[in-house]
Amino acid sequence: MKNPLSSFPSLSAGSYLIDTHCHLDMEAYADDLNEVIFRAQKYGVKTIITIGIDLPSSKAAVKLAQKHKGVYATIGVHPHDVDHLDEHTYEALRLLYRNHKQQIVGYGEIGLDYVKMYSEPANQRKHFTRQLELAQNLGLPVVIHNREADTDTLFTLQAQKNFPNGGIMHCFSGDYDFAVKIIDMGLKISIPGVVTFKNATKLQEVVTKIPIEHMIVETDGPFLSPHPFRGKRNEPAHVLFTAMKIAELKNISIDEVAHHTSVNATTLFNLN
Repeated sequence: MKNPLSSFPSLSAGSYLIDTHCHLDMEAYADDLNEVIFRAQKYGVKTIITIGIDLPSSKAAVKLAQKHKGVYATIGVHPHDVDHLDEHTYEALRLLYRNHKQQIVGYGEIGLDYVKMYSEPANQRKHFTRQLELAQNLGLPVVIHNREADTDTLFTLQAQKNFPNGGIMHCFSGDYDFAVKIIDMGLKISIPGVVTFKNATKLQEVVTKIPIEHMIVETDGPFLSPHPFRGKRNEPAHVLFTAMKIAELKNISIDEVAHHTSVNATTLFNLN
């Protein structure tokens, strides 16, 4: 069997990608994190944004961003964990941002998850709204998690009225009509490795139809590895396969995908 590493997509000199969503603090990277970051940079993934999903992981994300060049952090509480969110947590997140503004570029991932239901839906909605408000108060773009909760996600976002700091629909899984509604609110569509799966026809349609000016790319590592790594640990270097599939669907070069998605991510997260 051919080693997928031997056929890694290549970028031209000067081109680079940004993995806008990875969980570098997770146990899956504990044994070889330095190699994972080095490999990403070797293949042209210049920047990685590591994501906070609760207070401990938000703090861990900041520490990783302090330690590794090209790594930035977000902070926030995932919908799975909002039943444990209290005033102490909110104040700790505010303080974390005040003390580490250079490392923290976004707020999330936050949102709604109606699949696993680790937290009650009503509580998810309450804290989704409150965290959106906190993100706006801090001046940060939002990273939104939506899993089989399209209607309530849209309702919550539309109630917010505007997003002066922007944001993304992380790991987009909706249809084209949903994508248009998200874009109309000024948010970006984040394309995961799922787009490389043969059965991902809905996501492939979204990528084909929406302008690339509204897209960014992500791994969601260590989850959702693209083909040909499906079922194995995902890592930032694999975002090249996502970019390659987007290029194929839009009939453009991988360098064009890299340029547009990196400009979008750089502007959104103020990475300059």
